[in-house]
Amino acid sequence: MKEPQLTAESPAPAASRSPGAPRAPRIHYGWIVVAVSLLVLMGSAGFRSAPSLMMDALHDEFGWSRATISSAVSVNLALYGVTAPFAAALMDRFGVRPVVVCALLAIATGSGLSILMTRPWQLVLGWGVVVGLGSGSMAGAFATTVSGRWFQARQGLVTGVLTAAGAAGNLVFMPLLAALVERHGWRTAVVLVSLCATAVAVPVLLLMRERPADVGQLPYGATEAPAPAAAGGSAVARTLRVLRTALRQRVFWLLAGSFAICGATTVGLVGTHFIPAAHDHGMPVTTGASLLALIGLFDIAGTVASGWFTDRFDSTGLLITYYTLRGLSLACLPALFGESLRPPILAFVIFYGLDWVATVPPTVALCRRHFGADAPVVFGWVLAAHQLGAAAVAGLAGLARDSFGDYDATWYAAGGLCAVAVGCCVLLRRGGPVGAPA
Repeated sequence: MKEPQLTAESPAPAASRSPGAPRAPRIHYGWIVVAVSLLVLMGSAGFRSAPSLMMDALHDEFGWSRATISSAVSVNLALYGVTAPFAAALMDRFGVRPVVVCALLAIATGSGLSILMTRPWQLVLGWGVVVGLGSGSMAGAFATTVSGRWFQARQGLVTGVLTAAGAAGNLVFMPLLAALVERHGWRTAVVLVSLCATAVAVPVLLLMRERPADVGQLPYGATEAPAPAAAGGSAVARTLRVLRTALRQRVFWLLAGSFAICGATTVGLVGTHFIPAAHDHGMPVTTGASLLALIGLFDIAGTVASGWFTDRFDSTGLLITYYTLRGLSLACLPALFGESLRPPILAFVIFYGLDWVATVPPTVALCRRHFGADAPVVFGWVLAAHQLGAAAVAGLAGLARDSFGDYDATWYAAGGLCAVAVGCCVLLRRGGPVGAPA
């Protein structure tokens, strides 16, 4: 019996098909996988945004300091990053679908149990450890794995779209969660998060497939089948082996260093402390949440455009541009806050939003260029640096707020960090050939 022909995209014209030949699908299944991945990444971003919305509510109810509450966010961000490279290897070993479903159930459990907490360590355990491990299993390594397996053409664009899904999660969830916290209390918000995480697991179980060959197709844009995936082996051993190899290359240190600053100046500082900082200047929490959601809206456009640019322009040049613009916007932020919406703060939201995670597509492209088949795991370790930078600044910014009474110093420091990231990218452009030792 003749094997079904693998197809890359749309069916051949009717005239060229024999009457008995099976009809190829009009839509490449990779786009369905992308749609499911979008839903998962949107949800995981919304779930992670809840602690920053609850900061004032938890402070008022339990008397916990902002530094204490920020410590749970720091643990969450750190585990989110450290889990990512192992999740990439686990997806290679056991499959994307079981890893993502387990991650969603972990988020549902951690957030749901937090309604019973009365002590800070319980906040750290639920939102910091359990939700951090769950969300980390659906981090950037997930997007890299999906785009690498299902697409040969348009990888940069798909990576940009999946990365932008995180911003869309903030757009969908933050205003709703902020309104729930303000009108019905923070417990109602976390119950909603738990229910949504459980619901998102259903389309993953029904529609997610592992590789194009499972549905009789080639990767989108491919003309021949890819090499078979390596079988067996320990996911942990492979993750650590890839790390040992990467640590000997200068390009890894430069990518990890610049991406750590990316995390520090986005989810660590703005994602965690923008709403409390705006509230310090008299702005309502719901208004601050709406502004942060608006940042997410413009980030969708910025990150998708960055993916398109990455397919066409030099990735290091893009990173230099992004970090420069981000540093300038953050250094100007302290002068823009006010009690109400004014044109200057809206201009910041638009300008900064376009740059929020536009760094991801060129960073992923550089990982693919330098590390080949190990790129998803390497990017997982680069993402770990991103989240460790975010975790450090999330905690330090909370301490700065408790010590100085405002966030001004943190915004100026973030602008300086972006200048360091620019320096890393300049060295990356001037570096030696692929595989140059550290």
